[in-house]
Amino acid sequence: MTIGPDQTGEFPVHAASEWTATVVGHHRVRHDLAVIRLIGEYVPFTAGQSVEVIVPQHPGLRRRLSPALPPSLDGKLEFHVRTVPGGWCSGTMVADTRPGDQWRIAAPDGWLSVEPEATDVVMIAGGTGLAPLRSLLLDLSRRPQPPRTHLFVGGRSPRDLYASDMLYLLAGELPWLTVIPVVESAYDPAWVDEWYESCRVDIGFDVNEMLEGTLADVVGDMGPLLHHRVLVCGSRAMVQATVESLVAGGTPPGAIRYEGA
Repeated sequence: MTIGPDQTGEFPVHAASEWTATVVGHHRVRHDLAVIRLIGEYVPFTAGQSVEVIVPQHPGLRRRLSPALPPSLDGKLEFHVRTVPGGWCSGTMVADTRPGDQWRIAAPDGWLSVEPEATDVVMIAGGTGLAPLRSLLLDLSRRPQPPRTHLFVGGRSPRDLYASDMLYLLAGELPWLTVIPVVESAYDPAWVDEWYESCRVDIGFDVNEMLEGTLADVVGDMGPLLHHRVLVCGSRAMVQATVESLVAGGTPPGAIRYEGA
């Protein structure tokens, strides 16, 4: 019998090949989001895949996450974790992870990838759906001739674009990459996010460089993507709306690969 995730994306533990890694960095970048870095055994996944993780705070559960770095022989891993409503495992990872924690990693899986012959790629990331696409971007940068790539990254408001500084710098370093930030509102909420304020930097996209609307609306206005590999990753609702918009606009369903959480 195959056991799947519950509504919060958490898995009961079952037997599998596992690797271990130690938390070396826990960076709370928003009230509900943390970037967690680990070093440990080499994990044989491919860029764009997800893995199951078991954390010491909840040894009886697995949570599926996507590494934000491509595979590393020296065992470096990075995960972007957001609190899931009703998901107490993800909430614990965001709030209570500490350097020195031992994580167990298992079950690489997923099909987000870019074929070697691809020349044009469109990536569409909602929230922490950016993680596997960032892994793919770094993997593509190793190719002798990376494909022209447009990355649409979306959030509810400008401060929801938690990796704006990293993407701004990455786009400046990679001439084949164009980053298009998309926000549903150009105005941040009135309440103060102390975690955002504590790590705020001056590097990033100006609000005038951001497109306003949902990711589904923005990419739907582009017209058919007839010669592109299209990758979509984010919440299930965002992925469903975006894929439907792409197909309605004439993009062939077979050109789209997607993953929702």
